[in-house]
This record gives sequence, structure tokens and C-alpha cells, in this order.
Amino acid sequence: MSPEIRTSKVSGVTAGKNVVIYEPANIYGCTLNDDVFVGPFVEIQRHTVIGERTKIQSHCFICEYVAIGRDCFIGHGVIFANDMFRQGCPNPDSDSWGRIVIGNNVSIGSGAKILAVTICDEAVIGAGSVVTRDILRKGVYAGNPARLLREL
Repeated sequence: MSPEIRTSKVSGVTAGKNVVIYEPANIYGCTLNDDVFVGPFVEIQRHTVIGERTKIQSHCFICEYVAIGRDCFIGHGVIFANDMFRQGCPNPDSDSWGRIVIGNNVSIGSGAKILAVTICDEAVIGAGSVVTRDILRKGVYAGNPARLLREL
């Protein structure tokens, strides 16, 4: 038996002016506002909104129900995850998944993992960090779990 082959594509995207997407990319059912940059090997799922002038580097996964503010930087290989496996397995009901909200002017370092949290404006998340709780004060956060290193 032959496997079913599906190709990555960009479909159902609402895009503002000057949006750049490098292929290959799998981006669908989301909104990319003006001047958004998306590097190669990125997946952005439906019900996601990316703010103006935000840059998303290669190899990122942005799940459903993510809102990223304007002027943000998302480093290489950042993973957003909002199904918390509360029953010990994937939950097929996407309406029950957590929501992720990233403020304006946020920088997230390469390899970080962002769970169902809110991150305030102008926060910096260190490379490789795992954000498991809301970040409500402007500062530099790092570690697993991410914690405040210094205020900005």
C-alpha cells in the first residue's frame, strides 16, 4: 500500500501588505498583518493572529489560538503548545485548549517552548526556556520553567 502524500501549503490566510513567507511553509486559516516575515519550515495553524512587523524565524510551530502582538521576534525553532494533555492524551476538542497571548515588542529566543500562557509587552524570553506560567512584568526570563532574571 502506498502512503497518502500531502504537501505543505499556504491556504486560507488573511495577509496584510508586504507579508513575506519563505517556502516550504504550512500556514492555514490565520491572519498575518502588515510587514510580517515568516522563515522556512514554519507551521502556523488556524485561529492565529500575527501582529504587524513581527518576524518568525525558521522551524517554528505556532498552534491554533495564538495571538502574537506587533514588533515581536520569534527565534528559530520556537514551539507554541496549548493542548495540555490534561487527560493524559491529546484532546480532540480544540475549543477546550488553552489560549496563548503574546504582547507587543516581545522577543522569544531560539528553541523556547511556550505553553498556554500570556506574556506581557516588552518581555524577553531566553533561548531554550519553557514558559509554563503567565509573565506579567516586563523583564528577561529564562530557564525551565522560565523565571525572572532581571526587570527591564
